[in-house]
Amino acid sequence: MAKSIKVRAKVKGGVTVVKTLISHPMETGLRKNKKTGQKIPAEFIQEVTCEHNGNNVLSALWGTAISKNPYLSFKFKGAKSGDTLKVSWVDNKGKSDSVEAKIK
Repeated sequence: MAKSIKVRAKVKGGVTVVKTLISHPMETGLRKNKKTGQKIPAEFIQEVTCEHNGNNVLSALWGTAISKNPYLSFKFKGAKSGDTLKVSWVDNKGKSDSVEAKIK
């Protein structure tokens, strides 16, 4: 899959603020196609993880209640400018994506 994750991370006062935007349809499996009347199959992100220099700093289990193209923001301590941050996701159909970014 093409890179579906945009990440920005910045350290200020010893706290790193991470902001992510993930491009994903996030279908619940309950909506119907207006033309055919058939249900649109469920397709949603199940797990999001974030690693700082190889150490896990965030694990999130998601479901069908998360909106299309989800935005995720969180904070953590212990990083410095220039460190590597890796954000990845896996959905219920086995698709996945990940991206690495440098902390500013």
